Amino acid sequence: MLGLPALAWGAGGGGGVGLASGSSGADTSIPTAQPGNQTVTASGDGIRISSHASALLNNGLRISGNAPRSDAGRTVEIERWGAKTHWTWRPTAQAPVASDGSFTAVWRTNHIGRFAVRAVISRPGAASASAGLPSVNVTVYLPAVATLYGPGFYGRRTACGVLLRRTTVGVAHRWLPCGTPVAIYYEGRTLVVPVIDRGPYANGANWDLTIAAGKALEMQGTAGIGAVSLPRAG
Repeated sequence: MLGLPALAWGAGGGGGVGLASGSSGADTSIPTAQPGNQTVTASGDGIRISSHASALLNNGLRISGNAPRSDAGRTVEIERWGAKTHWTWRPTAQAPVASDGSFTAVWRTNHIGRFAVRAVISRPGAASASAGLPSVNVTVYLPAVATLYGPGFYGRRTACGVLLRRTTVGVAHRWLPCGTPVAIYYEGRTLVVPVIDRGPYANGANWDLTIAAGKALEMQGTAGIGAVSLPRAG
């Protein structure tokens, strides 16, 4: 499980993305954060691979699984694929296959981003690894500090031109382009929000979440989070 210590309350300055609100005024339009600590698994070609879905930069991420017992003594090459690898499979970690077919490798997470991870076993005389090998998706976050903001700014336009409302979900950053999707991890929950403003400029914070985004993550004030920008769709 990822652990990030909560900090003292603090204010910031930022912005958000507008969502329609219900007539009752309840937070029915606030998106639901997704579990970030679950184990992800995949099977195929006689191989099973398993890992945590989330990790922090410069931490050890365990990737384990099983291969046919006939592969005992061979080496499993853990590879990752994503925007940070220029959409090619890159060697990441290695582990031997035990006599019962099990293996466990540890990736010292040296890049942030969202990756597909697979296990490749080199077998004498076998064809090169296929793209059909089972893979799991993991996200590596950069540890950061985030503040919350909103009251006092509602009804105004953000630096990205978004009208800030109570139900606006978004994040402010000093330089990421407006609209950049950012995955936020907090206390076992994760949420993807767009950059919609500039800031924060106080409390030593790196990000400024709107109140609505904070509610979705059950974040009460200034806190340690994990964050990573993602490629835009299309």
